[in-house]
Amino acid sequence: MKVLLVGVGGVGEAIAAIARERPWLELIVLSDYNVKRANEVQKKLGDPVRFPVEFIDAGNQEMIEGMARKYKVDLIMNAVDPIFNEKIFDAAYNVGVTYMDMAMTLSSPHPDDPFNKCGVKLGDYQFAKAKEWEQKGLLAMVGFGVEPGMADVFARYAQDHLFDEIEELGIRDGANIEIRGYEFAPNFSIWTTIEECLNPPVIWEEGRQWFTTEPFSEPEIFEFPEGIGKVEIVNVEHEEVLLMPRWLKCKRATFKYGLGDQFISVLKTLHMLGLDNKNKITVKGVQVAPRDVVAACLPDPAYLGDHMFGKTCAGTWVKGIKDGKPREVYIYQVADNETCMQRWSCQAVVAQTAFSAVIGMDLIEHGQWKGVGVLGPEAFTPDPFMEKMAEYEFPYGIKEMTPGAA
Repeated sequence: MKVLLVGVGGVGEAIAAIARERPWLELIVLSDYNVKRANEVQKKLGDPVRFPVEFIDAGNQEMIEGMARKYKVDLIMNAVDPIFNEKIFDAAYNVGVTYMDMAMTLSSPHPDDPFNKCGVKLGDYQFAKAKEWEQKGLLAMVGFGVEPGMADVFARYAQDHLFDEIEELGIRDGANIEIRGYEFAPNFSIWTTIEECLNPPVIWEEGRQWFTTEPFSEPEIFEFPEGIGKVEIVNVEHEEVLLMPRWLKCKRATFKYGLGDQFISVLKTLHMLGLDNKNKITVKGVQVAPRDVVAACLPDPAYLGDHMFGKTCAGTWVKGIKDGKPREVYIYQVADNETCMQRWSCQAVVAQTAFSAVIGMDLIEHGQWKGVGVLGPEAFTPDPFMEKMAEYEFPYGIKEMTPGAA
C-alpha cells in the first residue's frame, strides 16, 4: 500500500512509526507545511526511500491531488486539524483513491437555539456526498482514530456479541496523565480540543434523534480500569454520537470526557476572551486566527512524551439486556506513556489515536474490510480489528460492571 500522509504532527508521526514494521506498507509520503518537522520524523524512522518528505499546504486541494498522483498512492490519510477536511476529502474523490480521517468535517451551532438543536453536524458535509462516493466505487473511511474509531468498533462488537438489546452506548475517556514542567500543556492538538470542547455536545436518543446540550454538562464520576481510578467526566461534542446510531441499534448514545477543573477553566477563559475564534481577524495589519495564536503559544504535544507520566484510557460503556438480564460492560484500551515512548518513541495519547488508523489500512489492504461510500467504523465487522489489536501490541479489555452502578 502507498499512502499520502497529510500532516506529520504527533499523530502523523505515530502512524508512520507503527506502520513502519508492517511488510504490506510500501510507502508513506510524509507531507506537511512544516518540512523541518517532517524531516525530523523521517530521520527517526531511518528509511528515506519508504518515507519521502514533501511540502504540502493542506488547504490547497490541487496540491494534494497533485501529490497523490505523483506518488500513485492508494490511500490519502488525513492527519491534520479538521478545518482542512473538506479539501482533503474532495481531493481523494477527485484522484479516485481511498480516504481516511480521524475526525470528521466540522459542525456549526444552531443559529437560534444552540444548546437544544443541532445546526450543521459533524460529518454532514461528508455524508451528503456518500452517494457520489458509492457511484464512483470509492471508499471514504471517516472517524478512524481511537475516539472516534476504536471505540466505535467496540460498540459494534458489543452489539454483535455481548448484548441482545442495547439501551445506551456511551464513549467514556479518562486518564491520570501528568505533564511535568509546564503550568498548562494539552496532550493533544489544542485546536481540535477547543473545537470539540466548546461546541455544544451532541446526544442521540431514540425518537428524538440528535439534539444538543451545554458544554461540560451532566458531570458524573466514572471509574476507569488499570489503576487510573475515578475521574469526573462531562459531555463533549464528538463524532461517535453522530456515527453509532447510523449503523447500530440503541436507545441513547453519548460521549463523555475527563477534562479536569483546570482544563475546563482555561477553555472557558479562552472562550470569554474570544481566543477560541478560528476565523482570522486583523491585528496591526496582519490576518491571524486567535485560535492559531493560542496553539502557537503552547508546547507542541508531539514533543511532550518525555514530560508525560501515567496512562490514558479510551473505551465504550454499554448498557443493555443479555439473556433477559440487565448487563453493563466497559470495553477499553489503556495506553501507558512509558511503554509507548519505549516502543514507538511517541507519547501515549497520539500513539493510541494512530494505531486504529494503521489497523484500518492493514484490513483494507488485505481485503478483510471492504466497502464503498462514506463509512464509519461501525459499518465493518469488528472481529478482524479486535484480533489485530494484540498483534499490534494494543490489547483491549472488557470489564463487567454492576448494572445501575455506573
